[in-house]
Amino acid sequence: MGASSTLALCATVAGAAAFQIPFLFPPSQTLVQITNDTIPLVNSSALQDLISGDRLLVRAKKLFEIAKLGEHEYNHPTRVIGSAGHVGTLSYIYESILELGPYYDISNQSFPAVSGNVFESRLVLGDVVAKSAAPMGLTPPTKNKQPVFGQLVLVENDGCEDSDVPDSVAGAIAFIKRGVCPFGTKSENAGRKGAVAAIVYNYEKDAVQGTLGTPSPFHVATFGLSGEEAAPILKKFEKEEAVDGIAYIDSEVNQILTVNIIAQTTAGDPENCVMLGAHSDSVTEGPGINDDGSGTISLLEVATQLTKFNVTNCVRFAWWAGEEEGLLGSDYYVATLPEKENKKIRLFMDYDMMASPNFAYQIYNATNALNPEGSEELRDLYIDWYEEQGLNYTFIPFDGRSDYDGFIRNGIPGGGIATGAEGIKTKEEEKMFGGKAGEWYDSCYHQLCDNLGNLNMTAFVVNTKLIAHSVATYALSFKGFPERTGFAASSEYHSQVKYHGSKLFI
Repeated sequence: MGASSTLALCATVAGAAAFQIPFLFPPSQTLVQITNDTIPLVNSSALQDLISGDRLLVRAKKLFEIAKLGEHEYNHPTRVIGSAGHVGTLSYIYESILELGPYYDISNQSFPAVSGNVFESRLVLGDVVAKSAAPMGLTPPTKNKQPVFGQLVLVENDGCEDSDVPDSVAGAIAFIKRGVCPFGTKSENAGRKGAVAAIVYNYEKDAVQGTLGTPSPFHVATFGLSGEEAAPILKKFEKEEAVDGIAYIDSEVNQILTVNIIAQTTAGDPENCVMLGAHSDSVTEGPGINDDGSGTISLLEVATQLTKFNVTNCVRFAWWAGEEEGLLGSDYYVATLPEKENKKIRLFMDYDMMASPNFAYQIYNATNALNPEGSEELRDLYIDWYEEQGLNYTFIPFDGRSDYDGFIRNGIPGGGIATGAEGIKTKEEEKMFGGKAGEWYDSCYHQLCDNLGNLNMTAFVVNTKLIAHSVATYALSFKGFPERTGFAASSEYHSQVKYHGSKLFI
């Protein structure tokens, strides 16, 4: 890509021609290994010792200032893809790596992405405003962005086939049970039959925070609804009583271009790479300084300090775009890897939310039984490190909620650590980690208050040191780590995973 097309792309990504940054000039496509005999071979303890809370905080302050670039368009700080705040983040990452000189080869990968935003919504069932009603991610608006009226029509089956949806949903609101197939399929089938809106209700009492995924021209405005609020509606259906509804969603779904940034050491065996990633974007609602500014910063700081060492195996850092829209950047990256390049990645480590204020030290429970071989060895590395530090830890499901998902689905072993999002801290975890039981690990998760005051610096430093340890361990040697086999996840992984990013998709 030439300079003129580069700047044009920057303008497209930013959404404003005036906001252009000189960071997308392509590097050489051929890696030239550079070694420096005057610097030592990487050592975990030495690399960990270079991690400083002060340096992490300086970077966090910089990132918050960058998020303010989004204020002009969104009226608050944000780093959502397509915003000036996100383009500023990409520029900051790229320039930070560029300053490290020839130690890294930097590349970037532009890709088409879908950006969705819901401005306002409401769902009335009978004469009751549904409290749990949540618009699906990437939902289209109701017709003309106005309220639509209609009777609720129960879809008897799961709504996964066109034949499941009765013709009577035409001009009505489809009421569909969650499960079996993606929400997007249910919405699409209802839209094909002429529904003016759709509601996907839970088979459990909890609410449904979901996404429709890849847009379809047949998608209709779609809400998720808790099983608790669905129950009285279902009882009325049993009694053959009519239920009226009013649905309203003001939203937009846009196609944009955005960018993944990849930095790989010019030293180390390029046939055996340890790869790690964090996502560079936030949600629309806030600046995302913990989610995932913390992971972005941790990777930048580890990448910076790693330049003081030689490596045996190559280290590849990635900053993904579009994670909050459904793991778009990481999915695109892995899907476009030729098989030969796929096999060079010995493992992938995901670092998303390193500094939650009411934190727990969480390890993804990735086992070799359900995931590519090597995932369990990575999990055990985290366990061993926490135990060596005298720190408690807990396991969390390996359920597709972050950027490791595309790697696992394509046969690359993976895992990672986190400090918690909207989950509730238990009394046992309060004893293990401090903080407050009964509250979210991050009470500002996906909100405007995910700012500088939302970082627990103790957790931030501890986990960045663990990231440094994971990098140093595999940059030095893959001895005892399983060789790569296969290029696909197990059927068990596919059947168990219901998330694609932060939202359910089934």
